[in-house]
Amino acid sequence: MSLIYLILLALVQGITEFLPISSSAHLILAPQVTGQADQGPLIDVMAHAGSLLAVLIYFRRDVGAVAVGKLALLQGRMTPGGRIALLVGASMPPIFIVAGGLVAFDLVDALRSPLVIAISTLVFALPLWLADRYGRQVDTLETMSFRQAALIGIAQLFALIPGASRSGVTMTAARGLGLTRQESARFSMLMAIPVIAAFGLISLIELARTDGAVAGASLTDGLIVAGLSTVTAWAAIAVLMKLVDRIGFLPFALYRVALGLALLLFFI
Repeated sequence: MSLIYLILLALVQGITEFLPISSSAHLILAPQVTGQADQGPLIDVMAHAGSLLAVLIYFRRDVGAVAVGKLALLQGRMTPGGRIALLVGASMPPIFIVAGGLVAFDLVDALRSPLVIAISTLVFALPLWLADRYGRQVDTLETMSFRQAALIGIAQLFALIPGASRSGVTMTAARGLGLTRQESARFSMLMAIPVIAAFGLISLIELARTDGAVAGASLTDGLIVAGLSTVTAWAAIAVLMKLVDRIGFLPFALYRVALGLALLLFFI
C-alpha cells in the first residue's frame, strides 16, 4: 500500500471521525473512488485508533476527571467525573451487545456496500437537521439524566450501518433529547472512547492472528495511518467544538444529502 494512499486514508479518517458525516463511509469509499484495493476493516480500525488518541488528548481534563471519579466511586463517593463515567457507561451496553454479535457471526463486511452507504447517508441527514433545529438547548453533562444517556446509547446502534455516522446519530439523539450543541458533541466524543478502544482491541487480536497482513496492508501501514489520523482528528475536534454553537448541524446535513445523491448517481 503506497504512502500517498495511507496519507489519504489518515486525512479522511481524521477529518471525518468526529464530524456527523461518517468516517467509515468515507474509508469504505476511498478505494472505490481511487481504484485502490479495499484497505480492509482492520486498517479502518487502526485509523480509528489514531482518532482515539486525538480525543483522549483533546478531552484530557474530562478523561482525567473520569479516572479520578472512578476511584472515588469505588470509595463510595460521587464526583462530577464519576457521574460522567456512569453516564457513558449507561450508554454502552446496546452497542457492545449488537456489535459483538456482528463480529461473532462474521457479519461486519456484509454492510460494507456503496448502496448501503448512499441510502443511510441520505436517510440520517433529515433527523440530524430536525433534532438540531427543534431540539431544546437546556441540558449539559452535569444535568443530563441516565435515561437520556441510555437512549443515546440505543441510538448509537445505527452507527453499525456504514454511512449513518456514530457521531452523527449520537449527536442527533442528544440534541433531540435537549442537550446543547456543544454538550451533544462533547458527550458523543466521550462515548467514542470505549467504543473505539473495544474495536481497536479486536483489531489487534485479529492482526496477531493473521501475522499483521490484511488486504495487502502491514502493521507498519496501520501505525502510519494511526499517527497521521491523530493529528488531523485533533484539528477536526478543535474546529468542531469552537464552531458548533455558531454553525449548528445544518451544513453537515446538507453535505450528507449531496454525498448521498452523488453516491447514488455514481454507483447505481
